[in-house]
Amino acid sequence: LPELRAASPRVVEQTVSGVQLVQELGALAGRLLFSALVISTLTRRRLLRVFLVPALAAFSWLYFSAAIQSLAQAAAAMFAASLAFNALLSFWGNYLPRMYPTYLRATGESFAVNIGGRVIGTSAALVTTQLAGVMPGAGNAVPLAYAAGSVALAACVLGLIGSLWLQEPEGSRLPD
Repeated sequence: LPELRAASPRVVEQTVSGVQLVQELGALAGRLLFSALVISTLTRRRLLRVFLVPALAAFSWLYFSAAIQSLAQAAAAMFAASLAFNALLSFWGNYLPRMYPTYLRATGESFAVNIGGRVIGTSAALVTTQLAGVMPGAGNAVPLAYAAGSVALAACVLGLIGSLWLQEPEGSRLPD
């Protein structure tokens, strides 16, 4: 960020700690908001979209604007992005157990989390660094922010498209 370029290492570390606190408060707010919406939202498909659509805006703001503008904007955008992201993670913990019968639950959930999160999700880091080489902007930080924003937006758009095929669990009981 421009306002931290001339700052001492100690000031940068304290600033990072403050922004980390704001990000963690966003994560907590996302979990609390998710809990409140689980009770009032009728379908899981609708619940997923309630967080995916704002995630599109939050990640766009964070990576395409706030990350290169000011510390205050970056912290606010990080709060919003963390809120949406953690609510989405909470969604899967609520949804996956309802989709697998008991005898498959551990295997099905583990497969979904490990393949989706650890294989596909971590490959996004490679895509981001490769994409940063062709993004516009001065220095290294701006193209990297734009590349990260592009990957985050692609993930949100794929999530929205994938939600079209999301099945609703039958009833409120876990499958046997």
